[in-house]
Amino acid sequence: MVDHFPCKVPIMFTKHALRLAVASMAVTAATAVAAEDSWTGPYIGIKAGYSAQRGDKGEIVLFDTNLDGNFNDTVRNVAGDNVFSPGFCSGAAPTPVPTDLCKRDSDNFEGGVQIGYDWHLKGDFVVGVVGAYTRTNMTDSVTAYTTTPANYIFTRNLRNLYSARARGGKIVDTILIYGTAGINYGDIRNSFRSSNTANEFIGRGDNGSIGFELGGGLERKIGKKASIGLQYLYRELTDDDFVVRAAPGTTGPTHPFRLVNPQGTDFKRSVSRFESHAIELAVNYRF
Repeated sequence: MVDHFPCKVPIMFTKHALRLAVASMAVTAATAVAAEDSWTGPYIGIKAGYSAQRGDKGEIVLFDTNLDGNFNDTVRNVAGDNVFSPGFCSGAAPTPVPTDLCKRDSDNFEGGVQIGYDWHLKGDFVVGVVGAYTRTNMTDSVTAYTTTPANYIFTRNLRNLYSARARGGKIVDTILIYGTAGINYGDIRNSFRSSNTANEFIGRGDNGSIGFELGGGLERKIGKKASIGLQYLYRELTDDDFVVRAAPGTTGPTHPFRLVNPQGTDFKRSVSRFESHAIELAVNYRF
């Protein structure tokens, strides 16, 4: 018995070592698979899509004839008639004649870049943050007509959009389904033009606008380092501080814009929200 004992120890030790090695390899393999499947980590990507405005049917132009800051006045001539009685149209007028149809507001393609970070939680839940820059070119106009006839056209143009959003969702059959929401900043350029050459028109107000965006999407990994996604975003910017003054110019004291206040009349748009919908396709590289 004593002669055989030393031989059994190495054999038993070897069996235990093999079991431990196999178990260790299994754990390592499982960890490697889990690490490969994990969404945790940073990423950068490019995106492209199409953005369309909601449309501002019924938008008009508001007037402040006594320059008290309240845009609830009616511009009248010496006879007391409303000089803007021909009305308004949602778009840019091609001529001073109200019967000529206004040009439709322009939607456009968009593109940009994004950078973000995701955390893969238990139960295949994923949360993250993302920052994006979007280049687009959308215009939104409204026209007012006078009995002269003359047109008065406000146009806002959105070209650059910066956003920061949070997102969260769940992986279902290898596809991440998520919702997202956050804030944005739009580089909105306001302009004004008119067929009226007698008055001088002076615009004032900021170009930038802060708003929000929200939506949702789908994303799927392609290999270890890439993912592709499709998302919808509703965007809203508030643009309510652009005001145009119709200053005297070469007009006389009985001109409708000077009857109430000799310094002129202020104009502004009735709709302050610049709303749009976007569909984007993104390709991300994950670190």
